[in-house]
Amino acid sequence: MVPSSAPLSLSAGLNADLHCHSTVSDGTQSPEWLAQHAHDNGVELWALTDHDEVGGIARARAAALALGLPFLAGVEISITWADKTVHIVGLGVDEQNPTLVEGLRRTRGGREARARDMAAQLAQAGIPGAFEGALHYVDNPDLISRSHFARFLVERGICKDMGDVFHHYLTEGKPGFVPHRWASLEDAVGWIRGAGGIAVIAHPARYGFPPLQEDALFDQFCALGGEGVEVVTGSHTPDECLRYRDRALASHLLASRGSDFHSPRESRLDLGTLPPLDAHLTPVWQRLASRIALPEGRVLA
Repeated sequence: MVPSSAPLSLSAGLNADLHCHSTVSDGTQSPEWLAQHAHDNGVELWALTDHDEVGGIARARAAALALGLPFLAGVEISITWADKTVHIVGLGVDEQNPTLVEGLRRTRGGREARARDMAAQLAQAGIPGAFEGALHYVDNPDLISRSHFARFLVERGICKDMGDVFHHYLTEGKPGFVPHRWASLEDAVGWIRGAGGIAVIAHPARYGFPPLQEDALFDQFCALGGEGVEVVTGSHTPDECLRYRDRALASHLLASRGSDFHSPRESRLDLGTLPPLDAHLTPVWQRLASRIALPEGRVLA
């Protein structure tokens, strides 16, 4: 682990983890716990990117800086594109930007009604009490998500783990799936840019778009001012990391890296354990140097 007093080098080999979730959205751990865990795992630059919510940023930043851990403010915005939910990460945002805050508030607004519809479907499938059960894992109904329902199904013994849940429930064509129209791609990129940040397409392999449709997503994203793509992430296979490395190089996109950590028990990869970015890529953090919160006495190399 790099000593906390050493200058921070923003090379492609930096152990940056710029995608994770706390209890403020659908993670199981507090912002403070995540900061400590990132620090303990050798993360050299960390971002909290809760779903459609920036309420944990101040706590995360304070905890990180107290540990000597450089920090970037982030958010993961849910959008609807081609009738699918796609996620756009914003890095280096001003979490107090009023347009961003209001846009996120509107995006969260339909979650409770959607959750009640999901619970009604599960009740019809013989699983009563799902809304109350899912709410046990989240304080605010405006932030309730499929992950909270999935934890309820595992706790009840209906499914053995999170993967089993999404094989049988909560996905298209299965009980408990209720689509929701989120923000638009234009909205998300605009809010992020307006708040001083860089927009990044999160875990692109997860969406399963055919090649021409994925090309259209990237083309529109770039035309709107989107600048980055997650190349190395917890849900990408080694082949997918190579595929999006090539996409980033061909499209002149900045490359990001993040575990998408939600929980010690549920996440595929732990904070700080991802392979490094390819040295030929331009890391997103190089363009965000001025937005990095540095501990007292720490400087950039």
